[in-house]
Amino acid sequence: MAAALAVRACDGLEFDVRASSDHIPVLNHDATLARVHGRPERVEEMTAVALGTLGIPTLREVLAAVGRRAFLDVELKGDPGGAVIEVLAAGRGPALENAVISSFERAALDRVARLAPSWPRWLNAPWLSPAALRTATELGCRAVSLDWRAIDESTMDTARAAGLEVAAYTVRRRSTYDRLVRLGVIAICAEAAALDG
Repeated sequence: MAAALAVRACDGLEFDVRASSDHIPVLNHDATLARVHGRPERVEEMTAVALGTLGIPTLREVLAAVGRRAFLDVELKGDPGGAVIEVLAAGRGPALENAVISSFERAALDRVARLAPSWPRWLNAPWLSPAALRTATELGCRAVSLDWRAIDESTMDTARAAGLEVAAYTVRRRSTYDRLVRLGVIAICAEAAALDG
């Protein structure tokens, strides 16, 4: 995290949050530990303490380490429960300062809408399909976060007409980053190497 924020063009972080077996929000992209840790267990089957021994931090620990300066895109994987709201409110204030909640999953965004209706929400989607557009507007999302390959002027026009802004994921080339900036996306999730060149 510290290395990412040290990149000159980087002003925020995106990370994935899941719930441990004891309902503590932890950061891990995958549902299982197989790819990164070579273990078959699922995150939801292990306690936060056990996950911590493998280097998987809790959301509370990350918020304390990052502070409030960096923008955060907190992607919910599954529906990690109401504890996420409590931890984020403690770390970023009741208005969720300088952060957004995003997810591919309607249930997760719906829970956030019910528990913290004023918090900004983004629907993640591979492309701006009619179903994604409908879901984002029904949930009161401020933006859609799309695969960068699906973003062009037409996509931007469609989103804006629905009252939505557009964010992009995951950029690996500076030329792609620059094109998305010109189109007017509000945030770009990029690998650090894409911003160095």
